[in-house]
Amino acid sequence: MIAPAKPRLLIFIVAYHAETTIRQVLRRIPAALEAEYDVEVLIIDDGSSDKTFRESARADAEGLPFKVTILFNPVNQGYGGNQKIGYHYAISFGFDFVALLHGDGQYAPEMLPDLVRPLKEGRADAVFGSRMMKSREALRGGMPLYKYVGNVILTTLQNRILGTHLSEFHSGYRVYAIKALAALPFERNTNDFHFDTEIIIQLHLAGLRIAEIPIPTYYGDEICRVNGMRYAKDVIRASLQAKLQNAQAFYDRRFDCRADVAGERYPSKLEFDSTHSRVVGLVPAGARVLDLGSGLGVVGAALKQKGCHVVGCDMERGPFTQSYDAFVEADLDKGVPVLDGHDRYDYILCLDVIEHLRAPEDFLDQLRKLAASTGAELILTTANIAFAPMRLSLLLGRFEYGKRGILDLTHTRLFTFATMRRAMRSAGFEIVSSEGIVVPLPFIFGDNGLSRTLLRLNAFLVRLWPEMFGFQILLRAKARPNLDTLLASAQQAALAKREEDCVA
Repeated sequence: MIAPAKPRLLIFIVAYHAETTIRQVLRRIPAALEAEYDVEVLIIDDGSSDKTFRESARADAEGLPFKVTILFNPVNQGYGGNQKIGYHYAISFGFDFVALLHGDGQYAPEMLPDLVRPLKEGRADAVFGSRMMKSREALRGGMPLYKYVGNVILTTLQNRILGTHLSEFHSGYRVYAIKALAALPFERNTNDFHFDTEIIIQLHLAGLRIAEIPIPTYYGDEICRVNGMRYAKDVIRASLQAKLQNAQAFYDRRFDCRADVAGERYPSKLEFDSTHSRVVGLVPAGARVLDLGSGLGVVGAALKQKGCHVVGCDMERGPFTQSYDAFVEADLDKGVPVLDGHDRYDYILCLDVIEHLRAPEDFLDQLRKLAASTGAELILTTANIAFAPMRLSLLLGRFEYGKRGILDLTHTRLFTFATMRRAMRSAGFEIVSSEGIVVPLPFIFGDNGLSRTLLRLNAFLVRLWPEMFGFQILLRAKARPNLDTLLASAQQAALAKREEDCVA
């Protein structure tokens, strides 16, 4: 029987001015790794002006138990930039795992078997060597007190901001599963030292598993090339940006690495004051409803529970549309579909649809025709681009798209209260009422006391000034009779008049 192939492990050594340490680091890599893995060592000298490259080649020539590849960056790429090249090498050449090791000897190569094992056993997607898991062990290993205190403070702040529970954010001793690494947009990260923080954030946002293993601390006479204050500012800024992106207040492609889950982009908002709960309250029991752009189907399903007759329409069925009385598959960007057999409605819902369309004015014209022919009232919702934070953002020179919210990446047209009313009137609708809807704060802060308090405050401000403090716009409108209807009505009335005159 042929033995199964061993997993391929790349030991990637980032090296810069490491001529006095690189040979010793190579010799300390445990030869026992070859029993479990197909091992290759990759050294990338990041443009050193000393003999780092030559010393690496000499160590290889003297005999090492692994294949060694030595590369040289003709232009210094920085700590993060050098990692990007190494990880790209690991992905391109089909490795299973890649271990990051420093050429200055700060991290013990002897720990490699322990660090790789959780990946091999499928218990993690990334493993970090932590110097902070054992109390004060880092100080006993020579870590300067100011670095120890700074590490603790920064890690605590980053855990609070990101909702993580790592013992250390700032260790450079890591092993990644290539499958996980290939799913991250790490090439978009900084070339500077906070690359390590950004990749942790990406792992966290992508829902990948991080394990930590305690490692010994060693500080020798290596030169520290990190500007501590600048580094602290960079890691906190990156953490805050990721937090703001999660709250839909910021967008950067670096942190767009979370897989979309069905319903996550446009989830149910029935549980709190929102467009969903407001519309369910507006539509009376027993009404006949056409739900255009039904999505998941949560609003229509709630209306079904009120005894309404509901017809849905979207590009595909949502999980809750099974309870609908009928469903029409159609791309609303191509217009309102023909709805044979469903010719009478009391309400037409168009919830968060209009901003996704390339030609909303044409769509409104078609909606008017449908509403006029059936006598239905239209209930339409859309984002309010004049919401106070949007105005402030523009004042500060920012216009941030995101995965959700007012500046959703899929939005093609944006409206204020005034422009939405004007578009409706131009299409032949009479506005029955308009109101502002509060921010869906439970999506940002969770369903808790803080969210409920802020919802009440937002609701109060919306009543005072909906155009400024309304996160969304909710309009109710009735279609004016179109010219064909008015002409036919005038002809019928004239005929009736003639008949009356004849009788008289």
